[in-house]
Amino acid sequence: MPMLDVANINVTYGKSAVLQDLSFSVAQGEIVAIMGRNGMGKTTLMKSLIGILPLRQGSIRVGDTDVSAFKSYERVAAGLGYVPQGRMIFSTLTVEENIETGLTVIGKHDVPRDIYDLFPVLLQMRGRRGGNLSGGQQQQLAIARALASNPRVLLLDEPTEGIQPSVIKEIARTLKSIRDKTGRTILVSEQVLSFALDIADRLLVIENGAIVHEERRAHADEAAIARYLSV
Repeated sequence: MPMLDVANINVTYGKSAVLQDLSFSVAQGEIVAIMGRNGMGKTTLMKSLIGILPLRQGSIRVGDTDVSAFKSYERVAAGLGYVPQGRMIFSTLTVEENIETGLTVIGKHDVPRDIYDLFPVLLQMRGRRGGNLSGGQQQQLAIARALASNPRVLLLDEPTEGIQPSVIKEIARTLKSIRDKTGRTILVSEQVLSFALDIADRLLVIENGAIVHEERRAHADEAAIARYLSV
């Protein structure tokens, strides 16, 4: 059984279809990258998975649980963690308070030590306001906040956006470490091909709301994928 199974989902904005009969699945412990140019449906897909945008039809399952009709907080409780595009941390809260907001859905209060083990810089800065962190540090904070709810599936929407190359490499190492140490399933939407090739076991390309290309990282035709990403 896939850990995340997306079957024939359709999502619209008004009368405009954005996702059309889109289907894919992600196995436990697998990292899958959804690639595509701006406006092709990546963020819409992520928002529909976490419940910000409703499905017109189709289904979303986390393990053996159908979450299609769940509200966002119910999907988090069912095992989805979400790192939104632009990070959207709470700038006036401290680092520790930001992470603690991710604990509320599971009824805990203390930040697990293993989260700080993954992000040592956050331990050093746990008393600093989130708005005073660099973009890369804020992205690490957003990932840590999502991990606080102990998700089975971690969703990340454009995690490299606006981040310098050295920090992108650090985020790649962290995501692979999360998968290797915990067996979590990770789905990431991305435009930076080098990052996707670094972390993903499998790559999917979305164009005009549909999956148009799929291959495993080990056999990836980088030139073919790059053509889909070029403007």
